[in-house]
Amino acid sequence: MTRRQNAPARWALALLGAALLAGCGQEASKSAPAEAAASTGKLSAEAIRAKVATVDEAAIVAADPNNWLTHGRTYDEQRHSPLTQIDADNVGELGLAWHWDTGTTRGLEATPIVVDGVMFTTGTWSTVFAHDARTGELLWKYDPQVPREWGVYACCDVVNRGVAAWKGRIYVGTLDGRLVALDAGTGQPDWSVQTTPKDRPYTITGAPRVVDGKVIIGNGGSEYGVRGFITAYDAETGDQAWRFYTVPGNPDDPIEGEHLQAAMSSWRGGEWWKVGGGGTVWDSMAYDPELNLLYIGVGNGAPWNRHIRSPGGGDNLYLSSIVAINPDDGSMVWHYQTTPGDSWDYTATQHMILSELEVKGERRKVIMQAPKNGFFYVLDRTDCSFISAEAYVPITWASHVDPETGRWKTPARPTPRSPRSPCRRPTGATTGTP
Repeated sequence: MTRRQNAPARWALALLGAALLAGCGQEASKSAPAEAAASTGKLSAEAIRAKVATVDEAAIVAADPNNWLTHGRTYDEQRHSPLTQIDADNVGELGLAWHWDTGTTRGLEATPIVVDGVMFTTGTWSTVFAHDARTGELLWKYDPQVPREWGVYACCDVVNRGVAAWKGRIYVGTLDGRLVALDAGTGQPDWSVQTTPKDRPYTITGAPRVVDGKVIIGNGGSEYGVRGFITAYDAETGDQAWRFYTVPGNPDDPIEGEHLQAAMSSWRGGEWWKVGGGGTVWDSMAYDPELNLLYIGVGNGAPWNRHIRSPGGGDNLYLSSIVAINPDDGSMVWHYQTTPGDSWDYTATQHMILSELEVKGERRKVIMQAPKNGFFYVLDRTDCSFISAEAYVPITWASHVDPETGRWKTPARPTPRSPRSPCRRPTGATTGTP
C-alpha cells in the first residue's frame, strides 16, 4: 500500500529533520534487556534521565519550540514547529548533519520525540532507540522481542509510530499488545503490562499519549475480528485506571458503560460480538487540557460489511466516530459519527487537529479531521456542534453532509445525463491503515 511504500522515506526525513534542528505495578520484562551503545561519555544515563524527568503536562502545554515532547508536538496535535532559523531563503543551504542505518527494509513510520537534544524513536518490531540528536550517536536500544509469528496479524507491516515521554520514562506499545515503561536513561524496562487479550489477533502500532499521569494506548486488528477499546494506565505503576470499549459486546454480558447501553440499539439482528465488532483506536488521539477532554478516532467494523455484522441495520455506534472522553474516569462526553453504518472501511482514525477559528464572527474551539470518507469535518470540540463538512476530494458515493443533521446524503440515482453510480471503495480518500 502507499503508506508502506513511502514509510522508509518519511522515516529518513524525520530523522534528518530532527538532526538538523538539534544541530542548530507490573513486573518488568526480564527477557529483553536494553543494549547500551558504545558511548563517547557525552551523555550519561543520569543526564538523559534528568532531561526526561522534566517532561510533564506543564512542559507539554508550555511547548518549548526546541523540543518535541509528545506525538503531535503539542496536545492539540498540530505538528507545527514555531522555529524560524530555517526558512524559505536558507533551506537550500542545508546539508546532511548525520545519518544512522536502521538495519531494516521494513516499514518505518515513527514520529521522533526530542527532549533537550535527546531523540527517542521506534523501528520495526516495536524496537526503541535513543540517540544524541546533535551527533546521531546511539545511546541505547531496547528490543521487546515480539514473537515473529505475531506479524501475521499486522495488516500493514510490523510498524510502530513512536513513543511517549513522561517524568523520566519512555513508553512504547508493542506489536503483540504490551505497554512497556522504560527507564529513559538506560532503556531498561521498569514495568510491562499486557493490554490486549492474547487469544485474539490484536496489535499495537500507535504511539501512546500521557494525560495527567495516565498512559493511554489503543490497538488495531479490526480486519481480523477484534473488539475495539483504549485503556489508561498509571504512568508510575502500570496499574489500569480505566478502559473504554468503542462497540458493545455480548448483550447477555454486563454492559461496560452507559455509552454502550445507548449504542446497543444501533446494532441489530446479528451476532457481531462473535467476530469482535471492530472499532479499534489504532492511531489518532488529541487532548484539550482546558476542557479536560481526550478525543479519539475510531476505526471500521468487523467484518466490514454491515449486512453481515448487523443485518438488521443501524448506525453501529461508535464505529467511524470522533469520541470525546473524560480522561479522569474514561466516561464518554460526546460523539460524532462521520460514517453511520459504515460498510467500506471509512475509518475516522486519521489525525485530529485542535484549534480556534472564527466562524461567522464568533471565535470557536474546534476539532478538525479529514477521514477516509472524503469530507473535511470541523466540529465545535466543546459540545460536538456541527460547523462544516466539505469534500476535499472528488466524491461520488455521497452528495453532501446535511448541516442540520450532520449526516451524509446519498447522490441522486444515475440519469442519462449523469450516468455515474455511487462508488464506495475501502481505499476511500486515504490509504491509512494500522
